[in-house]
Amino acid sequence: MKRKGPVSQFITKHYKHFNAAALVDAAKDYEAHIDSGKKMMVTLAGAMSTAELGKSLAEMIRQDKIQIISCTGANLEEDIMNLVAHSHYKRVPHYRDLTPKEERELLDQGLNRVTDTCIPEEEAFRKLQKHIHKIWKDADLKGERYFPHEYMYKMLLSGVLEEEYEIEPENSWMLAAAEKNLPIVVPGWEDSTMGNIFASYIIKGEIKASTMKSGIEYMAWLADWYTLNAGEEGIGFFQIGGGIAGDFPICVVPMLYQDMERTDTPFWSYFCQISDSTTSYGSYSGAVPNEKITWGKLDIDTPKHIVESDATIVAPLIFAYILGW
Repeated sequence: MKRKGPVSQFITKHYKHFNAAALVDAAKDYEAHIDSGKKMMVTLAGAMSTAELGKSLAEMIRQDKIQIISCTGANLEEDIMNLVAHSHYKRVPHYRDLTPKEERELLDQGLNRVTDTCIPEEEAFRKLQKHIHKIWKDADLKGERYFPHEYMYKMLLSGVLEEEYEIEPENSWMLAAAEKNLPIVVPGWEDSTMGNIFASYIIKGEIKASTMKSGIEYMAWLADWYTLNAGEEGIGFFQIGGGIAGDFPICVVPMLYQDMERTDTPFWSYFCQISDSTTSYGSYSGAVPNEKITWGKLDIDTPKHIVESDATIVAPLIFAYILGW
């Protein structure tokens, strides 16, 4: 067994039951999956970038513990916003006590609240907008087309933001991903702030919609990537939160198997979801993993884990175990 650091030793000693034990089981199976030579997809929903998951996620990327990410448009952009505007963020620990009037005052100050943290509009959104608009416009004029994350990679790798870094760059998972050219899928990118901004340029007639590759193109690309990388045993699926970040990519397997009639396509070979969604009638995010067997996503003997807890607590601990911290 690999030597483990103090965090790993602590959770191994104390996390023996219930969701704590589920956390350890999921971490051990993740490690075994990677050690056996198989690949892992991590999906990011919620506001994990604003929660600064990059402090552990970036190192997971650098150490090749993750081979592909699916994330919401918000997580794609908010990691970069934190990179260049961290000192302007405002924490509101008493957010539960805010009145509607106080919430409106935050809006008037240009502070958009995510639970206990406010993202500064001028220093975060607008700072990125001036740089990304140029990259979008240059591609549009050349008749080039890229995916949302590819434009973000171009911006990060160009160096235009370097003078504005406000955190240690090694804590930015998007920077780590860009440096590795890590595959990313961003379903539903249109509902993010940058997606809204891009749409505004289309409406104003400044940029063509076709300059941005679509969600359907992401699915077609993912189908090729899964086919090339799954081997005979499949890819692992580590899902943080619910929603489209997980729902979109997990469907690539039944799509290949059923719709493409590629019946030799392997199921996802590991599954873990961290979620506080409760099992309920019709709730996909709250559904137990076994339900996914009926949809052709997981198999009978696929290692399956669900940790019903706060992902901002659970994910860094699992990553710490895998990294040997």
